[in-house]
Amino acid sequence: MKKKGILIIGAGGVSTVATIKCAMNIDTFEKITLASRTISKCDAIAKNVKEKVGVDIQTASIDADNIPDLIHLINKLNPKVVLNVALPYQDLTIMDACISTKTHYIDTANYEHPNEAMFEYKKQWAKNDDFKTSNLTALLGSGFDPGVTGVFVKYIEETYLDTIEYIDIMDCNAGDHGYPFATNFNPEINLREVSANGKYWEEGKWIETKPLEIKVNHNYPEIGFKTSYLLYHEELESLTKNIKGLKRIRFFMTFGDSYIAHMNCLQNVGMLGIKPVIHKGIEIIPIEFLSTLLPDPSSLGVRTHGKTNIGCICEGLQNGVRKKFYIYNVCDHQECYKETGAQAVSYTTGVPAMIGTKLIYNGTWDLKGTRNVEEFNATPYMEELMTQGLPWKVIEL
Repeated sequence: MKKKGILIIGAGGVSTVATIKCAMNIDTFEKITLASRTISKCDAIAKNVKEKVGVDIQTASIDADNIPDLIHLINKLNPKVVLNVALPYQDLTIMDACISTKTHYIDTANYEHPNEAMFEYKKQWAKNDDFKTSNLTALLGSGFDPGVTGVFVKYIEETYLDTIEYIDIMDCNAGDHGYPFATNFNPEINLREVSANGKYWEEGKWIETKPLEIKVNHNYPEIGFKTSYLLYHEELESLTKNIKGLKRIRFFMTFGDSYIAHMNCLQNVGMLGIKPVIHKGIEIIPIEFLSTLLPDPSSLGVRTHGKTNIGCICEGLQNGVRKKFYIYNVCDHQECYKETGAQAVSYTTGVPAMIGTKLIYNGTWDLKGTRNVEEFNATPYMEELMTQGLPWKVIEL
């Protein structure tokens, strides 16, 4: 029987946006099923989709850690693609289920082991032959960063520069949610990422830094100057592999003084730990316990005001002349909330998740195997960004 429709796995803020955007593109996706461990969350998103878009979607319960259950659900629904917006811990199990059922796969972030803070594509790239021999595509990292940032770089390479030598990815969230401390996406993933050692690539080797050791004061268009800290982010790994002639690539993100003070305090007392501890005879993982105390990121939309600006500064040669271009998107938190009920951090991940899925679904992007976004032609993705709510600009510096 011919495969048809999309299965979305996960029911957080990003899923809310991605599901609404898929419903807005129902002519492409034909039918939509949303599944997660907690079906009540799926039902709430389905109700939101019906109210905002007028499209009915199916919901289902699934344990994304359970490969046989995943295979059973995928075989039952027979979708053309699976969009994984669950936790990065579950990338490998969902990928294996897609291989078994001969279904295309898309995600927004690389695999992470729940008990080891490793951010790398190695285990996902290792499944390349399985997807390729099955004539399938696994599109890795179609969020914003990773995702749009990789497409931005590819677009600059295709359109403005013959060779890109230096890349700085700049991520600013200038939104204010009013809480003393909260994270804009899953607390476990966010805090593991920020508290880890920084790392950047230069002249063929990785250089490691202490957490938040390197900072710059960067002028973000439509926002202004913000202190931005060097982090390691997974798109650095794929871009060093796929952009030829690169000499250095770095990633910077903004954090307020209050966020850093809270995070340092929590880290100093062990609350960011990812290994189990015994509390009153019960085994708990500190960062999981902390995440239950913090505000749910999906609840922040109604109270978050301000803008985000995420982009790439690319420097290189054009006809032998050195040039530098800044390509970026600016997103308004409240405008995102009005459209989808989610704040801009979820919006800027959920919209590209839908776009990458759409290009795989309709065959515009058809390279087989495990692929990162910058391996494809950037133009159709860039055109979709303009029409789906994430317009971009290019300026020469």
